[in-house]
Amino acid sequence: MYEKKTDQLAPPAVFYKRMLYSMLFAFSVLAVCLAIGILGYHYTANIAWIDSLHNASMILSGMGPVVTIDTTIGKVFSSFYALFSGVIFITNIGIVLAPAAHRLFHRLHLEDDSLTSSS
Repeated sequence: MYEKKTDQLAPPAVFYKRMLYSMLFAFSVLAVCLAIGILGYHYTANIAWIDSLHNASMILSGMGPVVTIDTTIGKVFSSFYALFSGVIFITNIGIVLAPAAHRLFHRLHLEDDSLTSSS
């Protein structure tokens, strides 16, 4: 997907396309995880759809729960969903930043090579 360290730096248009694809992929991951949360809260905690959306959104964004959960299975789901959401949040940061980090490291490597080859 990315150029090798011996290749030239990709043009800006290619970089922007990579950033767009990364953001679309991260958004897709978030949408699937949000759907899991909505369904899980609705069916395990007997919460209304809109409240399930609200609670799943708040947990997935790292803000915390907003609905009191009374069922045991709902509390178990909520615990696992909170842990799952933390991992997804960190993973999505990596997905979005990967093209920019690769470009930065590739540029630094190219500058380093130009310094050593001119000596």
